[in-house]
Amino acid sequence: MKNKRSREQKYIESKDEIGTFLDNLFYALDSGNAKIELIQDRAADKGRADKYTNRYTLLCLFPDKDPVEAIHQELDALSVDEYIETVKDIKYEKRSPLRVFCKKYNGENVYIKIRVELLNMLSSGIDNYILVLSFHYAEKSFSDDDFPYRDKR
Repeated sequence: MKNKRSREQKYIESKDEIGTFLDNLFYALDSGNAKIELIQDRAADKGRADKYTNRYTLLCLFPDKDPVEAIHQELDALSVDEYIETVKDIKYEKRSPLRVFCKKYNGENVYIKIRVELLNMLSSGIDNYILVLSFHYAEKSFSDDDFPYRDKR
């Protein structure tokens, strides 16, 4: 399915593929050499209510923590049942896709969109790269049907 913005293609990966993605994420987080790039102020936030921005959400949920440390901790706790979809970014076709998850905090959904790339850039000292594009309160509500691998009992 193609997004209206025409820069994204959305699809659902298999449960095993998401499990492998999470294994790679956890490996990158545990490596000690991962660069976590957290986009706190996005161009997409212009004109958006503060509540739905990364900066606001991080300040609300983790007021006394360094944002990157808080993100590290929260990404390390993601699970397959929180997965929503995968997004192939047409603008950056050679980059790995972004995965979208949603977690509840204080009864509210938080939308999480991340990219993980396992790299070996010895000269820079960076082995792995994690881009956190979105970590903000969700603008739309999600139902159980939005989570392909959530137990719906």
